[in-house]
Amino acid sequence: MAKAFASQGDMEEKKISFTEVGEGLYAFTAEGDPNTGVIIGDDSVMIVEAQATPRLARKVIECVRSVTDKPISHLVLTHYHAVRVLGASAYGAREIIMSDTTRAQVAERGQEDWDSEFGRFPRLFQGHEEIPGLTWPTTTFSDQMTVYLGNRRVDIMHLGRAHTAGDAVIWVPDQEVMFTGDIVEYHSACYCGDGHFGDWPETLANIAIFEPRAIAPGRGDALVGEKMVTEALENTADFVRSTFKPVERVVARGGTLKEAWDAVREACDPKFADYAIYEHCLPFNVARAYDEARGIDTPRVWTAERDREMWDALQG
Repeated sequence: MAKAFASQGDMEEKKISFTEVGEGLYAFTAEGDPNTGVIIGDDSVMIVEAQATPRLARKVIECVRSVTDKPISHLVLTHYHAVRVLGASAYGAREIIMSDTTRAQVAERGQEDWDSEFGRFPRLFQGHEEIPGLTWPTTTFSDQMTVYLGNRRVDIMHLGRAHTAGDAVIWVPDQEVMFTGDIVEYHSACYCGDGHFGDWPETLANIAIFEPRAIAPGRGDALVGEKMVTEALENTADFVRSTFKPVERVVARGGTLKEAWDAVREACDPKFADYAIYEHCLPFNVARAYDEARGIDTPRVWTAERDREMWDALQG
């Protein structure tokens, strides 16, 4: 029986958790599905990551309404991927914030990414008919910006390339809590198909400098306490290095993409095979690692057609 491509065979609804990671700070998680962060200020609420559709965004809003009736004023999008941004319209936020680089990536490859991810994640895109179109920011920043939700300060920063070139993190200094997007994962595979392997570990080190008390990662459980935070940072770095190093060796000897795939499976399966979306991510990760090891700095645009060509090549 042929193996299902990406997450096409994953149609089981996930259990939602809504975890307090600091005073007035919450992580919406769902067993390895994309996470969303919630930051409650004096008079309004900031959301971090929109979800894939308005349908899924309303599940976040239900959780928000269980703890506050304050209006949602700001939406921060850590990067451009469709599963993170296309539910934005449900929140009615007056400000939508992303980095300059992320906005440029929406313009360059946002529609192609939408088409590609639609085919990878049929369950997440149920209710897609409500999506009004690509999500565009009202505000962008280059390196850092600060938003005040009343007296609550929220710093939005670009600490380096990792999951994408434009990744943002959100730091709430009064609680020493960070929302990292997909730069950090917990018992979930990193999706590296649009990533920068060489930069990713340094970006993780830049996060560690803040010594967060808690992290809301991109996928997986909320990380509360020094032990969980450290474990997640180290495991994410290990995942990235364990994926890239075997591919570097294959490329150095002139090997093929299929040989790189086999080498990554040998290195990563024993450590990460039970992680959420591991099988989903692996072909995209190997393809991007193969490109980067050959000196291609800017990730090539994924399209639905390229997805299928790559999958067919790896399946022989």
